[in-house]
Amino acid sequence: MDYVALGKSNLLVSCTAFGAMSLDETASADETAALVKQAYEGGINFFDTARSASESELRLGEALKDWREDVFIATKSAASTAAALEEDLQASLKALKTDYIDLYQLENVTALPVAEGPDGLMEKLLALKADGIIRHFGIMTEDITVAQAVVDSDGPWETLQYPFNMLCSSDVEELVAACAEKDIGFIAMRPLCGGVLTNIPLALGYLHQFENVVPVWGMHTAEEMQQILYFTDNPPVIDDQFREEAAKIREFFN
Repeated sequence: MDYVALGKSNLLVSCTAFGAMSLDETASADETAALVKQAYEGGINFFDTARSASESELRLGEALKDWREDVFIATKSAASTAAALEEDLQASLKALKTDYIDLYQLENVTALPVAEGPDGLMEKLLALKADGIIRHFGIMTEDITVAQAVVDSDGPWETLQYPFNMLCSSDVEELVAACAEKDIGFIAMRPLCGGVLTNIPLALGYLHQFENVVPVWGMHTAEEMQQILYFTDNPPVIDDQFREEAAKIREFFN
């Protein structure tokens, strides 16, 4: 497993992240624990969840309790006020069985918080970071305007989580390049475009070209995990044949 510094946060995370949002869909807590253990033993040290997936937080916290100091946990809040964010954070800390969050992200942001804004979010995040309760913070959004605002703001945002896969437009590739230039860690949501893409080697190989991108893979089974781990360690060669196959898939869906 290769590791990459996640932008200016300098978190040295595995180049593949475990998307824990779907853990509540796993059949049992024992299967959840086995899947997380498989990821950890395969070299994954970055686990992503959210308060909106409360069962996922509970299961992830239980599964990681013996390795907490060896992993990085990211979770999110959709809070629109400082008070609501504090409430979400305390619930997440309890569920995840930890007293700090490595990366805390505002979720589904439609307008970028600003200093001294009426919501108080910026000041709250900065205070929590100063107290060590959150170590780093960023934005998760599906709005390209907000994503671009993160890059343009020169603010304290350390990461951006945004949908990115081989079916995305060149605008998103430009966003990825801008994040690299600004040293903002880029976390790729939906690397398989919500299940539309089924060729894992091709999808993973495409993302592997972008050194600053950390894809979050939502895995449900040991077989899926094994595939992701194998192709992460053995990515396909980016040659003319690869580019032709990728072009065919993009042309088919677009």
